[in-house]
Amino acid sequence: MCDTLAALPSITQSGYLLFAKNSDREPNEAQALLHVPHGRPVEHAVKCTFIEIPQVEETNACILSKPFQMWGAEMGANEHGVVIGNEAVFTKVKIKKKNNGLTGMDLLRLALERSKTAEEAVTCITSLLKKYGQDACGGYKKKSFYYHNSFIIADAQQAWVLETAGREWAAEKVKDIRSISNKLSIDKADRVSNTAISFAQQKGWWKGDREFSFQKTYSDWFYTRMSRAAARQTCTMALSMKNAGALTAWHCMQTLQTHNLEDKLFKPSKANTASVCMHATSIPNPSNTTGSMVAEVRSHAPSTLWLTGTSNPCLSVYIPFYVNTLALHDFVQPTSRPDESLWWKAERLHHWISKDYQKRKALIEGERAALQQEFVEREQQLFQSSPSLEELEKFSVSCLATVQQVIERWSLYIK
Repeated sequence: MCDTLAALPSITQSGYLLFAKNSDREPNEAQALLHVPHGRPVEHAVKCTFIEIPQVEETNACILSKPFQMWGAEMGANEHGVVIGNEAVFTKVKIKKKNNGLTGMDLLRLALERSKTAEEAVTCITSLLKKYGQDACGGYKKKSFYYHNSFIIADAQQAWVLETAGREWAAEKVKDIRSISNKLSIDKADRVSNTAISFAQQKGWWKGDREFSFQKTYSDWFYTRMSRAAARQTCTMALSMKNAGALTAWHCMQTLQTHNLEDKLFKPSKANTASVCMHATSIPNPSNTTGSMVAEVRSHAPSTLWLTGTSNPCLSVYIPFYVNTLALHDFVQPTSRPDESLWWKAERLHHWISKDYQKRKALIEGERAALQQEFVEREQQLFQSSPSLEELEKFSVSCLATVQQVIERWSLYIK
């Protein structure tokens, strides 16, 4: 499960595009932060999660937040200010489960590496989808978890919602603000695949007796309802619209840290799939928010990518990163089991807090919130004077080191 949001410059306080996403995956599936440099690959093929496809002559620099074991990514941005997040969606189109296609995460990374604008990224994903399809397992330990994908794709000036069902798709250009969750949501598309309507007619899903709706025609009712995607989408939109016209990265962080619209007495043990900041509990609620990102995308200056690099945004601090800096150069990548990475160190703390959430969260909350506010204010001050990449890198490295230090110190509570 996931939630993704994009707000155009028309309704943000800074006049820059804002993007936000929670990545909900299986518990203990560590999420890595990775900087991929600009490249001119010598290899003729790129090995994605399950298949190889032809490589391109030149690839963009990117910062990715990705499941540690996957080639593809859940969310990220490139050096041109293109930013993408994906969602699992459940459709009527059957998946053969042969693992001979691209995952949604593969499609996301390929588009970031190959596109200079959001519109180019839409074309990149739909072209790859048509050629290779998306018959690919999206799970970690759950090898039976197959799904189709939707995306929010944005750059400094525009954003698109792209929803897929097998090799069919629909795209809608965002007006002001839009959020998506684990459900098809496009009724009146701005673009659809050439065969979306004829394929639906062939299957008997659309008979031409009403206006064509991608959502109504292709949605799988049962799994879409079980995901409680509508509740989460309502929550992210309601919280964002409260600040329409003055929306900031700080507001986006608060939205992603919310469990639901009334969560003052939240307990992880009572969590369900309606939570934006998701805590796994049982088979009906199997997902945990394993990574979170907020991006402020600027036209003529570096974009700020606020990434937790940890699970449970309600207990995390967003750290600023910048494409084409070395802040992630020596970053310890997580593995399948507890190690010295930021993700696993924080996970140990988060597990401990979750056993007595309200009481134990209070031990760190004041300092956590103050630290986040400090980072946001320092970032705003930096951009008042057209900072160089070197200055931004120094700032990013400082923030990362501070978060690592406070997690070490907060972890002393466990002992």
